[in-house]
Amino acid sequence: MSGTEKDYYHSLYEVAKVINSSLDPSKVLHKISRQVTEAMKLKAASIRLLDKEGKRLMLGSSYGLSKGYIRKGAVRVEKSGLDQEALSGRNVTIHNACSDPRFQYPEKAKEEGIASVVVIPLKIEDQYIGVLRGYSETCREFTDEEIEFLTIVANLSAIAIENARLHQKLKLDCELQEAFEYRLFED
Repeated sequence: MSGTEKDYYHSLYEVAKVINSSLDPSKVLHKISRQVTEAMKLKAASIRLLDKEGKRLMLGSSYGLSKGYIRKGAVRVEKSGLDQEALSGRNVTIHNACSDPRFQYPEKAKEEGIASVVVIPLKIEDQYIGVLRGYSETCREFTDEEIEFLTIVANLSAIAIENARLHQKLKLDCELQEAFEYRLFED
């Protein structure tokens, strides 16, 4: 087993631990972004989730990106060929984000020092809910092993997001039930 494979297994173990240790989505997603960045020796990683209308990708977490880049503007699915491809179920790699027409903000990528990008869809059952992105500082090709690692992490991330959503819904249902019972017995 190579050192890279050991790093990936260790990172998958860390991601699984995070998912099982917290139902706070922001905490879980931030740790996943950090694990991906460190394991793949990337500049940064981010997780973006579709809004309720399915038109924009909202930042769920990031690691390694500047505040200026994060605030560059909304990621609109209709303007991002990269994300349209990913949200149709394909893993997408871009060798040079500064010159690829599928990347929505090429000038900002250049300012940020982003060269290559890999995007993996987040899927729960039959529905795509967002994307996991990895950013490198130099132009590179992502290997099959890297894509496989990111796909596994993306699937674990989707599970974590779904667990957090179900937990929040259950918590809200319990609060409403308690409020209803309180009103019922107080009257």
